[in-house]
Amino acid sequence: MFSGSYTKEGVAGLLKEGGSARRDEAERIAKSLGGALEAYYWCYGQTDFMCIMDIPESAKATKLALTVGASGSFNGKLTPLITVEEMDDICATDIGEFTLPGQ
Repeated sequence: MFSGSYTKEGVAGLLKEGGSARRDEAERIAKSLGGALEAYYWCYGQTDFMCIMDIPESAKATKLALTVGASGSFNGKLTPLITVEEMDDICATDIGEFTLPGQ
């Protein structure tokens, strides 16, 4: 999930292009990275938008977040989403024994 809040410059671009243009661009980018845009929402408050993209390689999603963040148009946040099945696999993973702090 990628979410963010627009800077002054970003809001000016949004007002000029409209919300559909931003969604369409997110969809184009997701496809170019071999993925798909699953959802795109506008929000009120501290977060202006959020979108859920299914991008097969996390490195590409991270590079996208860094590139867009460097533009100065908005301040973004990349939040990996974990499916229920993936969480089951994570919980079943054996990480061996180790000593925790204070043990």
